[in-house]
Amino acid sequence: MLKTIAIIVVVLIVGVVILAAMKPDTFSVQRSATIKAPPEKVFALINDFKAWGAWSPWEKKDPAMKRTFSATTAGKGAHYAWDGNKDVGQGSMTLTESAPPSKVVLNLDFIKPFEGHNIVEFTLTPQGDSTSVNWLMHGPANFMSKIIQVFMSMDSMVGKDFEAGLANLKAAAEQP
Repeated sequence: MLKTIAIIVVVLIVGVVILAAMKPDTFSVQRSATIKAPPEKVFALINDFKAWGAWSPWEKKDPAMKRTFSATTAGKGAHYAWDGNKDVGQGSMTLTESAPPSKVVLNLDFIKPFEGHNIVEFTLTPQGDSTSVNWLMHGPANFMSKIIQVFMSMDSMVGKDFEAGLANLKAAAEQP
């Protein structure tokens, strides 16, 4: 009986490893929203890390999170680091491209719970009296993340946070 259980466990582990090995080497998560505000107003909320408190879904997951800002909080070169609970982990962001009022690109580096190095892009497109905001995160999928993806979709894990963030961004930008 014990031998049978051991064989089943080994077969399951090998199966998970094989499925993980077949996952793509990269991932991407993307969400979009239309915000009834000019691109300049939306851009200001994304381009300044101090403004993220008004809309970032992770800010509400750990109000006691430790935050560290560089001397410059907005535009290219701005840096923000955090250390929080299990829901937000530990990491940092550096703004690498700031093209007012249409694009913000940043490097997103996670330390905990898992190390990860991703690129985040916000693209803003005017649409009459509104702005279409596209939020994209992409990066390499290391073997640990591939194992996690066997059980959970990266899109469903992060996509819900993007949707909440875009809804918060919309509410913040549409305030008079």
